[in-house]
Amino acid sequence: MSAAEGTPAGSQTVASVTRGRRLLLTVAVMASTIMQALDTTIVNVALPHMQGQLGASSDEIGWVLTSYLVAAAIVMPLTGYFSDRLGRRRYLAAAIVGFVAASMLCGLAQNLPQIVLFRLLQGAFGAALVPLAQAILADTYPPHERGHAMSIWSMGVMLGPILGPSLGGWLTDALSWRWTFFINLPVGVASLWLVLRYCPDTERRARSMDWVGLSLISIAVGGTQLVLDRGNEDDWFSSRFILLAALAAAVALVGFVAYALTTARKPVFDLGVFRDRNFLSASLVTMVMGLSMFGATFAQPILLEKLLDYPTVTAGLVMAPRGLATMLSMRFAGRLIGRFDTRAIVTAGVLLSAWGSFQMSRYNLEIAPWDAIWPTLFQGLGLGLIYVPLAALQLATLPPALSAEAAGLGSLLRTLGQSLGISIVSTLLTRLGQSEWAQLGGHINPYDPALRVWLHAHGLSSVDAHTAPLLGLELSRQAQMLALINVMQFIGWSALAMLPLIPLVRPMPRGRPAETLVLE
Repeated sequence: MSAAEGTPAGSQTVASVTRGRRLLLTVAVMASTIMQALDTTIVNVALPHMQGQLGASSDEIGWVLTSYLVAAAIVMPLTGYFSDRLGRRRYLAAAIVGFVAASMLCGLAQNLPQIVLFRLLQGAFGAALVPLAQAILADTYPPHERGHAMSIWSMGVMLGPILGPSLGGWLTDALSWRWTFFINLPVGVASLWLVLRYCPDTERRARSMDWVGLSLISIAVGGTQLVLDRGNEDDWFSSRFILLAALAAAVALVGFVAYALTTARKPVFDLGVFRDRNFLSASLVTMVMGLSMFGATFAQPILLEKLLDYPTVTAGLVMAPRGLATMLSMRFAGRLIGRFDTRAIVTAGVLLSAWGSFQMSRYNLEIAPWDAIWPTLFQGLGLGLIYVPLAALQLATLPPALSAEAAGLGSLLRTLGQSLGISIVSTLLTRLGQSEWAQLGGHINPYDPALRVWLHAHGLSSVDAHTAPLLGLELSRQAQMLALINVMQFIGWSALAMLPLIPLVRPMPRGRPAETLVLE
């Protein structure tokens, strides 16, 4: 009996893979990965334009981002459940169709409630695209090529957030903010066609829904994401809304763990994956890495656009080399896996990333574009060396039956790490900026010789009507620059904080023989 016999009609069993079909399968899942990863950031730069056309306040328009992130965070842990019920190919195809349809509806939205609703749908359908791609590639490639597969997948995950702001800005300026959603249509159609044609299916398994567990984990994850995304804007726990969301999330998380371990017969997802040391430690390091990756990505545009007055396109060009360095090191890291101890590769990446962050803390308001670029190259090289080995290690010691479940949980932890990183950086920038402003302002007085020199250079005096506004603007710039310097130092130390976690990971075997896989 062939490998495919005895399986449901239309399903495929992965027993061997020809390189041509495996390449097309990789293109299919990577297209969906890039499409989803791109949508996490591409809309950000279009928010001011959306705010005007949709008649929303600056606070209300933030829900366009929050609704997407919350929905995605809630659905990610269910990746394993839906993969078992529908089969991977059916679930991936359904997720692509739903994501593209929701994107079209977002582009056609006429008011704020509509686009928030459609972004919820977009996040819910898009949640599975990245973890399913990781699970499919991990199970399709033989072990000796898995590092290469994870380097391709990692590039897709990283490429989206890197290209998102620049592409979103260009589409908004050249066409309309609606095209930040319409751009998903051609990519989604091509990905769907390739998935239906080349993606292997898995056998469907009967699995009942744990409604109590689903409710608890939805409150826990949704509440956490809500707190991280809205906390700084609402002044954290001084806001009753944020306080209630945090309490609800904490109670629900404790309740879920207790319920899953003691009462539930079939939990909504298998907590046993956390007993795998590689999965747990790799996921924790990836979470912490979210601060280095997304924290710096969040802070750098503030320096370039607000403090150095770079146009959006120029700022995007200055930030692009960091992404190119990350992609280059990802390709390099994929080739190193299996030849060197993966823990050594990750350690080298952590040190490079930290050193780049510390060099970014030497920025000032007089730097040239190249001075802003070269430290980010080292940070980008380091991130690639971290991300690819961890992606390979995360699923390396888990049975294939748990790969989709683990990939969904891993994506959730990575997303929460990214949100945590952005929240920490935005809060530090706000609080440190206020503190530096107060300290610098305390030294300004009309008798200060340095102030007189500065005023004379600008053709002003202490009694001039324009002095106070101009002085306030300069004070704000200097305070924000000092806050950025401190934040970059914090990001560098947070990267070094990953080092104690790396020895917990079991290294992948070197020179493991290839396994032959075939797509029938």
